[in-house]
Parts: sequence; structure tokens; C-alpha cells
Amino acid sequence: MRLQTFIVDAFTDQSMTGNPAGVCPLDHWLPDAVMQSIASELNQSETVFFAPRPGAKDTSSYREYDMRWFTPTREVDMIGHATLAAGHILLSHLEPTLDEVCFFSATAKMTVCRGDHGLRLNMPALVPEVVDPPAGLTEALGIQPTKVLAAKHYLALFDSVDDIAACQPDFAALARLPLPAVIITAQGQGDFDFVSRFFAPANGVPEDSVSGVAHCCLAPFWSARLEKTKLVGRQLSARGGTVLCEHDDTRVILEGAAVVSLEGTLWL
Repeated sequence: MRLQTFIVDAFTDQSMTGNPAGVCPLDHWLPDAVMQSIASELNQSETVFFAPRPGAKDTSSYREYDMRWFTPTREVDMIGHATLAAGHILLSHLEPTLDEVCFFSATAKMTVCRGDHGLRLNMPALVPEVVDPPAGLTEALGIQPTKVLAAKHYLALFDSVDDIAACQPDFAALARLPLPAVIITAQGQGDFDFVSRFFAPANGVPEDSVSGVAHCCLAPFWSARLEKTKLVGRQLSARGGTVLCEHDDTRVILEGAAVVSLEGTLWL
């Protein structure tokens, strides 16, 4: 069996920057073990698989798909950059006459359409609430946050951009925390409203280059704090990436570019 496969760099307009994702379009679902093996072989932070949705309400300009995501070690839920990457493959390569694609997972509905600055990814908002810092968080990060919140993941607030850039966490210690990932953030400077980094060693991803799901939490937090609904975030990973964010009640719209860095055939 031959499988068309892509690696797409998301939230960037330059290859070899942003966040890479494996993208595997399917005609029908493969066994879970096979998809996990493919994700391990591609060895990206996440690989996304999507297939036509049974009973889809497709039109000439709109199409629906079911979607699943795998890290090299496990299946995970609701991954933003890989969903943007899948939308790019469909709207720019496989189905360029479409205006919008809609992806369904076990827990979420997400859409991708064209925008003024690339693609617009509409995802559920993850509104964080203040929590007591879990035991071991400060020691794992190596620096004391000014506030800790949580939604799907921990959100640790710091005073400065320099704090975010200089953080050198203990990934093994982070992996032992009750929630699977930690976002660190501070108010930005210049063109950026906020900066962040995202650590998910419990999911097999020590540091994610540019995380869409992290911005589903960051956008409502900074929207409330800065009293503005449209923001620009910069993730300070080694590869780096910029995410345009819009908080709209229960949804977050993330806008960014994407580029294909590799296209090939995987033999199964």
C-alpha cells in the first residue's frame, strides 16, 4: 500500500520554521497501530490523519472530514498546528476549489478557511482559571511564576519576555505533573501582545515549536487581561512562529500561514 504523505510547517511562511506536522490524507481509516507506527516513522511532534466523514454535508465549496492526531508515542486530542496543516493541504493542494473545510474529532469541531494573512483556524476556546500551583511546578520550570492557571494544560504567567526565553525546564519533572503540558507566557513587546512557550513531555513532545491548542488558552487569557479581542502572539521556541489570535466567546480563531516542506509516498 502506498500513502501520500506531507510534512507541513505551520504558523510560518518560510520552510524549516514554524511547527512541522506530518499530514496523511486517507480514503478510509487505517488500524490504530498502523497510524501510530506512521507517526513514529515520521517523528514529528504530531501527525494528523483525516478521512471523509460519513453522512457529511458537503457542497461544492465546503467539505467535512473526521480527524485524529498522533505523537510519535501516543494518540492525542485537539492539535491546532496539525489541523492548520491539514487545512493547507486540502485548500492549496488536494481540493483548491473549496472555500472551507470542517474537521471533527471525538471532542471538537474545527474549521479552516482562507484569511487575509494565510489560513483561519476556528477552534474551541480553553478558558483558564486560577489554581494553586501543583507541587513541583516551580522546581521543574526553574523559576517562580507570578500566577498559575489551568484549563486543558497549566498556564504559568511570568513578568518578562526574558523570563520566557531563558526558561530551561526539567522535562522529566514536568512529565510527572497531573496535567499533561505547561504553557509559560508573559506580556510581549513591540509587535507582539504576548509571548509563550509550550512544554508537553508527558505526550512525548518536550517542547512544541508553535502550538495551536496553547493559543486556545492564551487568547482568552490575554484578551481579558489586555482588554482586546484581537492579539498577536509569538512563540519563543527555537524555530519560532507567529499566531494571530481572535477571541470570540466560546471560540478562538487562529490565523497563520503554512508551507509544505516535504511531499512523498510512504510504503506500507
